[in-house]
Amino acid sequence: MITSSANRKIVIKEIPLRHKILHRLGQLLYTSLTVLLFSACSSDSGSDTSESDYYFKAALDGRDVSFYMVNFQGGGNDSRFEMINVGGFEKPFPSKAGELAPPSLDFEIWKIGVDITPGTYSTPQEPEMVARYAVQTAEGTILYSTRTADDIFTVKIESISKSGIKGTFSGKVRNMDTGKVLEITQGRFNLPYEDIVNP
Repeated sequence: MITSSANRKIVIKEIPLRHKILHRLGQLLYTSLTVLLFSACSSDSGSDTSESDYYFKAALDGRDVSFYMVNFQGGGNDSRFEMINVGGFEKPFPSKAGELAPPSLDFEIWKIGVDITPGTYSTPQEPEMVARYAVQTAEGTILYSTRTADDIFTVKIESISKSGIKGTFSGKVRNMDTGKVLEITQGRFNLPYEDIVNP
């Protein structure tokens, strides 16, 4: 009896020690993540030379926009680009909870079983291609896209690889509810693969 009572005391004393160790490990993990986050954020504002090498720009109804949080993603089987997506936001993403995301522009090209290579891709000839412009409001998303045969959107890819993508784009996107058209001209991009780019 004395032995089991002594063992209970030992177990009871070990539990708080275990909790303290786990608590300290949690604090260390959160501190490490915070340091990593801030060091990653500070590298976003690096030299102007490296940032000016990459861009995603266009004129939207004549208004010049250099997009933020731009990303080029893609993938497919056998190291092919069977799908690509390029997109970004008109302004920096909000830092406060509850703020609406800025308007965004993106385009996707899907060619399952085929490698997307340098060349010209246009809607509606490319049935699995879409361009979108989205505006967030308190009532919901106002979406413009290339879902009608009248809305021609063209992407000219000059180069594409696991290092990045470069090219130009232009065309029209339409809001299906109102019929309003947004004209996109002078679109150009030079982006690294899977890295976030800001102007």
